[in-house]
Amino acid sequence: MSKAMRIHQGSFGRVALLDMDNALIHHAHPHCHVLIKASGADTRFAVGEQLYPLRDDTAVLVNSWEAHSYAHQPGAPRTVILALYIEPRWLGAMQRELNASGNPGFFAQSCGELTPYIRRLADRMAAELLYDDPSGERMEEALFDLMIAIIDRFSEWRTLGGRRYAAPAARDFRIRQAIRFMSGTLGEEFDAGRVAAAAGLSRAHMFRLFQQTMAITPALYFNVLRMEAAIDAMASGRESATEVSGRLGFSAPSHFSRFFRNHQGVTPTEYRRVVNLVDQQGVGLQGVGRHGAGHA
Repeated sequence: MSKAMRIHQGSFGRVALLDMDNALIHHAHPHCHVLIKASGADTRFAVGEQLYPLRDDTAVLVNSWEAHSYAHQPGAPRTVILALYIEPRWLGAMQRELNASGNPGFFAQSCGELTPYIRRLADRMAAELLYDDPSGERMEEALFDLMIAIIDRFSEWRTLGGRRYAAPAARDFRIRQAIRFMSGTLGEEFDAGRVAAAAGLSRAHMFRLFQQTMAITPALYFNVLRMEAAIDAMASGRESATEVSGRLGFSAPSHFSRFFRNHQGVTPTEYRRVVNLVDQQGVGLQGVGRHGAGHA
């Protein structure tokens, strides 16, 4: 079974070292997402419908809200993956033009060759996670250096005009209504008919317009919202996994655990066990994971 070795979560998003030997289903993130092999066997990720190699000398690059999956083959050797889920607003706070990291097409390609410099920074990033600085200060510094190097190599961000980050849904008020409805009904089963009615559209029209606007299906978007809510709840430590499961509308905790594992690679309780929640000033928050008494 896959396991999380280290996870830091904060205003920057999430950074994780994941020891992977299980596939992940088609999913997405509201983050600028980068995958780098830390050790182990070469492997592959699918971005959209295309497979890309993850080796010592490559990175897989996934734009915000872009569908992707982990194409691990049963019985294949394990791979330790450095996974970066970076908030565009965090990058933008460091350098205003990098708000563009939330835009579709920020990474023009889904896979690229690492320079020796980026490889060294990625190794430093993995070492900082394994060292597990409880304040997260050195980790955030290493993360920013790594992301700037990746962006300079793989993104034409200067040509995007430094636009302020905004979700693509802002282009159509009906899609904003659909997303608002989904955000308010995370504790219920996804119902395309109700989402369409909330947007004032037929099901077929809503599906086409949503996919044109967001580049993913409404159901996949709903799962992203649900998953992010689950991750935040498990990191905060204020609710048990059973309570989170019930609040998010799962009929049984086992269904919630399977959903979480299929999207994140680990169970909710495993995530809570290893996560270190870091605030905006880089100070570790007590009461989460191994630092405190959060219950599962």
